[in-house]
Amino acid sequence: MTYEYAEAPIDALSAERLAAQGLDFSLVDTADREALTTWVQAENRGFHGTRMSQEKLDVQLPHIAHHRTTGVWDPDAADADSPVATVSTWVMDLTVPGEMSIPAWAVSAVTVSPTHRRRGIARAMLEAELRTAVSLDVPVAILTVTEATIYRRYGFGPSVMSADWTIDTTRARWIGPETSGSLGLVEPETLLQEGYELVQRVRLRTPGQVEFADLLWERLLGIDGDPESAKGLRVVRFDDDEGELQGFAAYRVVEVGDDFTKHRLDLTFLVSATDEAYAGLWRFLLEMDLVSSISAPLRSFDEPLLWQVSDPRAVKRNGVREHLWTRILDVPVALSARRYSTAGVFVLDVSDDLGFADGLFLLTVAADGSASVEHLDAEAPDDAAAIALTVDDLGALYLGGVSAITLARAGRITELRPGSAASLDASFRSPVTPWLSIWF
Repeated sequence: MTYEYAEAPIDALSAERLAAQGLDFSLVDTADREALTTWVQAENRGFHGTRMSQEKLDVQLPHIAHHRTTGVWDPDAADADSPVATVSTWVMDLTVPGEMSIPAWAVSAVTVSPTHRRRGIARAMLEAELRTAVSLDVPVAILTVTEATIYRRYGFGPSVMSADWTIDTTRARWIGPETSGSLGLVEPETLLQEGYELVQRVRLRTPGQVEFADLLWERLLGIDGDPESAKGLRVVRFDDDEGELQGFAAYRVVEVGDDFTKHRLDLTFLVSATDEAYAGLWRFLLEMDLVSSISAPLRSFDEPLLWQVSDPRAVKRNGVREHLWTRILDVPVALSARRYSTAGVFVLDVSDDLGFADGLFLLTVAADGSASVEHLDAEAPDDAAAIALTVDDLGALYLGGVSAITLARAGRITELRPGSAASLDASFRSPVTPWLSIWF
């Protein structure tokens, strides 16, 4: 299905609310290079970035021209041509349990100028984008965030956690399996096509991953027009015995202090299609000469690596935090799109302040893990587990990485029948820990 999101009209309700403050809420014509450049510079400033170079703009603008690019302008501002608020959205596939995909409304580049804070601008923009997604029948919305206190009010729940790993390589001796493949250092550009095909090939194995492309992909290889992205970046590939690419890692080696034997290796990305590729790449990194530590941000909370080194205490999981936030917009479509671990019948009483997902739903999970969902008008079946929860907590549960039992103990969800949280947890839980390996 094709979603005409870029040209969908601006939401009339939010436009009216902002117009009452003398503000203009509009789409950017992304074919107008000057207008798009002005928007990008404002968005970059919103994240306290420096002014983007012409070289970087030349590379990046074509890649974001297909996004739905919106902004808020204040005609009385000192620089009336620059938006005082920005948001960018597009549709991309989200992996859900069962090696399935669902279209998701990706929300990014949300900024409001410090000069225009606390005027309801962010709320107007975000609610507008959610209403637009609903109008286009997109069943879920997703975002990665710099602040964790903002997005619950719009119905997003934290569904995927990440961890920043630090490894003392002087203590972490490799005790994992031997591998028979081969390793080779290559220029990043050589993996532009082949590496992308690998990433897409393995994406469906892990709930929470997304089908990213264009700028998000090229940034990982340091070819996004930013000299800092390319600086010192090295790429190692792992091929199996047949010479087929099965994984690669991108990293930098950074000098620390005046002891040349104690460099730090900063891992920026590692992907593997096989357990052998995973082991081969990690062993290569751990046994790097003149390196005493590895910094590996944005990794899965549950890595096999912890069981492949001699001293588990040499591996620390720091910065554990929520990474992907999920917002259910269409409960029947979203819940029937994934697979479940055990059969069951569930009644979900979902409350949604914005009204998109509000209602009583009957979720029936078959023995094969497939599910059907319907609005429930009659009395709930006697054998059904029953839960009352908000849409943000349903979003947290959706990808199978957050425990319904934990949410019940925390008072986040309510059991309407005893034992319902345990039944829901057993069914919703993913056998593969959800993980998202990028920011967007």
